[in-house]
Amino acid sequence: MSNRARTSPIRTGLIHLALAGYTLVAIFPVFLTIINSFKDRNAIFRSPMQIPTPSTFSLVGYNTVLGQGDFAVYFQNSFIVTIMAIFLVLLFGAMAAFALSEYRFRGNTLMGLYMAIGIMIPIRLGTVAILQGMVAAGLVNTLTALILVYTAQGIPLAIFILSEFMRTVSDDLKNAGRIDGLSEYAIFFRLVLPLVRPAMATVAVFTMIPIWNDLWFPLILAPSEATKTVTLGSQIFIGQFVTNWNAVLAALSLAILPILVLYVIFSRQLIRGITSGAVK
Repeated sequence: MSNRARTSPIRTGLIHLALAGYTLVAIFPVFLTIINSFKDRNAIFRSPMQIPTPSTFSLVGYNTVLGQGDFAVYFQNSFIVTIMAIFLVLLFGAMAAFALSEYRFRGNTLMGLYMAIGIMIPIRLGTVAILQGMVAAGLVNTLTALILVYTAQGIPLAIFILSEFMRTVSDDLKNAGRIDGLSEYAIFFRLVLPLVRPAMATVAVFTMIPIWNDLWFPLILAPSEATKTVTLGSQIFIGQFVTNWNAVLAALSLAILPILVLYVIFSRQLIRGITSGAVK
């Protein structure tokens, strides 16, 4: 047995240990937010690390959140925007990545670099131009405006990640599909996409978290009551001089749940996508 074969389980164990440690570090703030959302105001500041006791337990934050503002609509808006943006990012990003990785044409490399510029240049730099465009198109205070912006924001990263994975798909498999009479669309949807699912899940996770947590574009493009997202809706409890911490923590706890569900759905494929090639 080779040294490489003997050390492989150790390497795998170290990777799993590192992932477990990172998970604990990442989950601790979420845990802290949730337990403090079930306390009264004094307990939040007096003993923030302590689990709620019968004397400190309180649902005043959740009562405030559910009683003020229409948080059901806010959650619905965030969910619609996030799911639609992820779908469009994966669809158009995967199609562009397939074209760049599969077909050779003049300017292929320059086109790929041009599309990757979006990773380096924040889309917020174009806020004024984006707002002017949305006003001209009559899309201000609509969820469509947010979906379009987030789709444009996520496509460069999707192309960058997916194109590298698609280059690893066997050319023999694609050529066999062409010999069998499959169209390029059929090859893309039936042969290529199933093989890059871990990469698709990676892109989905990296796309959905910034969208769900974003405050800037909902505040600029869709601040009306009917189009508020959950992050923007939570700001009603934060004032210049007084902040209702019970309501803020309760709103954040409720906002965490959907994103955790989506993360769990994509987590297995995400780990495969991130660690692909790391362990042999």
